[in-house]
Amino acid sequence: MTDPRFLRLSDVADVLNISESQTYALVRSGDLSAIKIGGRGQWRVERTALENYIARMYEETRTFVESHPLGAEVLAVE
Repeated sequence: MTDPRFLRLSDVADVLNISESQTYALVRSGDLSAIKIGGRGQWRVERTALENYIARMYEETRTFVESHPLGAEVLAVE
């Protein structure tokens, strides 16, 4: 069986190990692309959008770590 193309917000929350409300906040802020479908307006995140989000977060974290080396804040305080 192949993986589904679209994930529910609860599925995304499981993958990212965060709460459903945090996942909803990512979608509503535009940080994570999603679509609203059906009569009750169910949110769905495309698997590729989630993978792109994860890759983007790795890159942002790498950039942050490179520009804020470990120990620099300790030296600044002393």
